[in-house]
Amino acid sequence: MIYNEFQGMKLSALGMGNMRLPVVDGNDSSIDKETAKKMLALCMESGINYYDTAYGYHGGQSELVVGELMKEYKRDSFYLASKFPGYDASNWPKVEEIFEEQLKKCQVEYFDFYLFHNVCEMNVDAYLDPKYGIYDYLMEQKRNGRIRHLGFSSHGDISCMTKFLEAYGKDMEFCQIELNYFDYKFQDAKGKLSLLEKWNIPVWVMEPVRGGQLASLTPDAEAKLKKARPDEGIPAWAFRFLQSFPNVTMTLSGMSNMEQLKENIKTYEEAKPLNEEEMNLILGIADEMIKRTTVPCTGCHYCVSKCPMGLDIPFLLKQYNEAMVAGSGDFIAPMALSAIPSDKQPECCISCHSCEKVCPQTIHIPEELAKFAKKLGR
Repeated sequence: MIYNEFQGMKLSALGMGNMRLPVVDGNDSSIDKETAKKMLALCMESGINYYDTAYGYHGGQSELVVGELMKEYKRDSFYLASKFPGYDASNWPKVEEIFEEQLKKCQVEYFDFYLFHNVCEMNVDAYLDPKYGIYDYLMEQKRNGRIRHLGFSSHGDISCMTKFLEAYGKDMEFCQIELNYFDYKFQDAKGKLSLLEKWNIPVWVMEPVRGGQLASLTPDAEAKLKKARPDEGIPAWAFRFLQSFPNVTMTLSGMSNMEQLKENIKTYEEAKPLNEEEMNLILGIADEMIKRTTVPCTGCHYCVSKCPMGLDIPFLLKQYNEAMVAGSGDFIAPMALSAIPSDKQPECCISCHSCEKVCPQTIHIPEELAKFAKKLGR
């Protein structure tokens, strides 16, 4: 197992994400404990020492099961991470209640790592609002030793992350972002990496294979990768991509079965970062994937000046692209849309076609916004 240094600790470069544990009969809230127990045992045997869970994972069952199963191991033999669920507005006034509940569910006296969960456009103002006391309470728990290291995760854009960092960045020890070779450009993960580097904040990675989307590619793309590295599996390319960034300290993978776990453990037996040619190859494949699945909006904003409804069309098309790529599992687009007024939503387009007349990409904008509204069930 590869290890990375963090404040004098040796963290396994691969962490066990407990959002996609094996379940019974497809019920996400019914974790298959016996299989999960075997998987966590293999993790410990293989040198994985970082275990990530959260209040809402598996319908609230992840913390319970992880707490029960990790109780079998000495507390100082692993690092446990959980998060405050600020993605749900009903939780904002309940930081103390929820934190105490999480400790009990996980059967621990402290969390090694704790995060502001999913800082985004929808909740960043609430996280910054002193009336909820979220920051003050978590900092108090850190001073009391019940949180050893405090950080945040984010699916928000760079301006949202910057807003959070300008308020709390001096106290953030790590940041968890969605980073993979597809989102390097698609979600501007490249820009987020640069932002965090400026703040000297180590990077934790979530969605390294984008929920499994990067585990299998088109036959043509797979042939190119096999030619470049004959002995490398397709999912491994996603991890080798991440091994190419020095500021990536932790990569979390939500492994759902033994086969995935064993394959990823094998990948992390040694570091094999991509060279320049290989990096260009994998990013070129990502470019082709983006072209096939998204509307080619470049964000020039010419359309905005012609829209009588004042819609931020590039923003809406960006969220539409995210929804199209993520498919049925999309949550980022609805989250982003919830932060804008009701009269600026995709269904507010009146199909006047003024925007189309100035679009350099000749996008049929009203048609695409109508598709987006339909996908949202509006």
